[in-house]
This record gives sequence, C-alpha cells and structure tokens, in this order.
Amino acid sequence: MRPLDLLTIPLSWCYALGVGVRHLLYDEHILPSHTVSVPTICVGNLAVGGTGKTPHVEYLLRLLSKHYRVAVLSRGYKRKTHGFVLADVASTAATIGDEAMQIHSKFPDIPVAVCEDRVRGVRRLQKQIEGLQVVLLDDAYQHRAIRCGYYILLTPCDQLYIDDHLLPWGRLRDLRVQSQKANMVIVTKCPDDMQPIDQRVISNRLGLATFQQLFFSHIRYGKITAQGRPLVVTGIAQNAYLMKHIRSLYPDAELMEFSDHHTFTAADIRRIEERAKGFDFVLTTEKDYQRFLLTSLPEHLGSRLQTIPIEIDLRDQQPDFDRAILTYVREALRKNFPIL
Repeated sequence: MRPLDLLTIPLSWCYALGVGVRHLLYDEHILPSHTVSVPTICVGNLAVGGTGKTPHVEYLLRLLSKHYRVAVLSRGYKRKTHGFVLADVASTAATIGDEAMQIHSKFPDIPVAVCEDRVRGVRRLQKQIEGLQVVLLDDAYQHRAIRCGYYILLTPCDQLYIDDHLLPWGRLRDLRVQSQKANMVIVTKCPDDMQPIDQRVISNRLGLATFQQLFFSHIRYGKITAQGRPLVVTGIAQNAYLMKHIRSLYPDAELMEFSDHHTFTAADIRRIEERAKGFDFVLTTEKDYQRFLLTSLPEHLGSRLQTIPIEIDLRDQQPDFDRAILTYVREALRKNFPIL
C-alpha cells in the first residue's frame, strides 16, 4: 500500500457513500427519471475518461446514419456556453466542447447538440430536428434523470472496471454495480495480438448477465503522411496506447503532455513553438486539434501541425455488433414510448 492510499482510501469510501445515496434516491423514485419517445443509445463508462467514447460514437453514427435520422447529444464538457446549443457552421470547441466539435466537423450533416440536462436536450432535439429517429447520448451513463433505451458500457482492456477503485483512490466515478444496467459491454483498446483465450479470460472475470453482450474493440489509427521526427502534443486522459503506436512508426518521437481537455493559451503556444524547433512536424489528436483552432497559431507552427485520425475495429464481431444495435432501434421505433 502506498502512503498516499492512507488518505485516498477513506475519501473513496466517502465518495462511495455519496454516489450510493444518489442512486438510492433514483431507485426509490424520490428523484425523477424520465423516458422519451425516441430511441436513445447511451455510450459511457464508469471511469473518468480514456476509454475511447468518441470513436465508438462515430462508429455508431456511420452505422445508424445509413438507415435512420440520427442525432448526437453530449454534455459539452469545458465549453464556455450553457444550456442547449445545436452545432452550426459558427460552432467551435468553446461553444460546444472539443468532443462534440470533433464529431460535428467529421459529420456536418448530422445534428450535434450539447446540453447539461439530457432530458431537456433530447426534447429540444425532437422539436427542432424533423423526422428524428434515434439519439446517441455521449457520456450519459451516470445521468440518471433520463432512462435510455440502450446502454453501452466501455472499459479499457488494460484497466477493467473490476480492477479499479472509486475516486480518488482509483479512476472510477461510479459504482461497479452500475455495470449491471448495461445492455452491452465493450472492452476497448485491445492489443492487436489478443487471442480468443484472452477474451474468454476477460469474459469470465467480468461475469456479465445472460442478457448482456460482450464485445472487444481495437483502435485503428489513420495514416500519417509527414516524414521526420515528430513532437506529439496532447491533452487527453490516456496517452500510453497512442504513444506506443506513434513510437512504432517514429522511435524518436517525444511527448509534450497537457491535462485532459486542456485549453491552450498563448503561453502554451509559445512553449510548443519553442519545443518544436528541434522537430520536423507536430502531431496531435483530432480532439486536441479542435482546441488548437481556438488559438492564434503562428503560420510556421500551423503548417507543421498534423492530426492522427482514429477509428475502432470490431473485427469478426462487427456483424453481431451491428445487428444488436439495429435490432434495438427497429424494435424501439415500433414501441414508440411516450414521454413520462
């Protein structure tokens, strides 16, 4: 046990008590929870980031937009606005948050909105988006005020929620028992050499209920066209998987790390500019790039700035995954639940 654990473990117990009481208030209907008359799919996790929610939401958008009128609703973390905001051509990471802005920039024809109150947000989307058939809720797993129709829980392969602890001792922001409400669990960031026996071991350890489906996703990075030595600049929750991939291509790459969702300042840009002098180009994530756009980048730095695209790969499980999602939406549309 680390000396710091003597402080964090009791604080974690206090956190567990607070979270448990909150869930109890919802379970006993003391606090209200609502359903809506449009199919809703929640993509979330029990931890505080780094599970790969955004690329999974993007995969769902590619799948669902072929068949249905779909919209995305996010909280809009660290945005400078409040209330319901529907993304448009003037939107930036400051107005809707970096994750929502990344999705909006890649899917400009799909409605993307942010709202702290998910119930209000879905209702506004229903009023404003004609023919809306399904809403994806990005990071609403802990938002008990809305009862989603389908829950997808993400957990990284190298830090399963069953091996983690509540804040501040660990990285969990919710109780492990809340995994039981998930219709589907996806183990994310799986190594390329994962074998069926490895999947069975994880499956046995998670001990999911019979109604819960288990999938394993892999990260697929896009091509980097630049040559030479890169300086990698990130402000994301977990860098290890990304840097492992980059250093497989550029062994001498170096990392300049900022906190998750960091807002780059003029002083940060000067530091990056100075550090980048010894490198051939600067590499960043798609999410970080949206926050770079909020700054006044010097031309010689902006011209050397490249992003690394990211997608998920479900491999031979893809047909079963697609079938599960499309079946839920099709059946939910038939039921057409009323607003309560």
